[in-house]
Amino acid sequence: MRKLAFYGKGGIGKSTTQQNTAAAMAYFYDKNIFIHGCDPKADSTRLILGGKPQETLMDVLREEGAEKVTNDKVIKTGYKDIRCVESGGPEPGVGCAGRGVITAIDLMETNGAYTDDLDFVFFDVLGDVVCGGFAMPIREGKAQEVYIVASGEMMAIYAANNICKGLLKYAEQSGVRLGGLICNSRNVDREREFLEEYTSAIGTQMIHFVPRDNIVQKAEFNKKTVVEYDPEENQAHEYAELARKIMENQHFVIPQPLTMDQLEAMVVKYGIGD
Repeated sequence: MRKLAFYGKGGIGKSTTQQNTAAAMAYFYDKNIFIHGCDPKADSTRLILGGKPQETLMDVLREEGAEKVTNDKVIKTGYKDIRCVESGGPEPGVGCAGRGVITAIDLMETNGAYTDDLDFVFFDVLGDVVCGGFAMPIREGKAQEVYIVASGEMMAIYAANNICKGLLKYAEQSGVRLGGLICNSRNVDREREFLEEYTSAIGTQMIHFVPRDNIVQKAEFNKKTVVEYDPEENQAHEYAELARKIMENQHFVIPQPLTMDQLEAMVVKYGIGD
């Protein structure tokens, strides 16, 4: 069983990329997948579950108590038998959302949710936050591999660099490693070139360049991943290729994030704005 954490700037398409990659692994390669959503918005599994709202682990914990947080209660099965759980979060304005991630992962481990028949567990983690509970998947070794979803936009790469700083901080104690950056393309000028130079500079790889395609939004309108909506679409095969590269990946590193001066110089070189 391999445990992967997906990080990235809010709005970059991290959850969409994660769900489409998981669906591709299940459909094209017959892998057994578990998705653990670690975002308080609880939207990390909606495409796998056909848009159905999933009762979160924290909701059950608050309303019914820890003894009611059973696997049958909080784990739902969706497309291609992908198992899904959402950590959820506190009531708005009350408590720490990151704390819910810690509680949820601990309870799933206690309940034996990550079973031996699984090939991959995906942790989908809130945005570019690498502090507090949101750092738990990398701080305590819950995830072995991290993939950062980015684009050629300025703030996306700043977020990626900050995530790498968090990885650098926790890598020695937890053993977590960076598997690479996934470019979820925004069609900005020189995007591929910029991401390739950045990833090389920090010692990792751009594991795949996912082209922009409106079929992703069309599938989402239908509450599905692209793979489920139409597995013959070119974009479905792009996600299949990303899945294959992750499955075969052997390039795991402790990144060496750029200083702010280095990063800004690279941004200026490529004339990139947000």
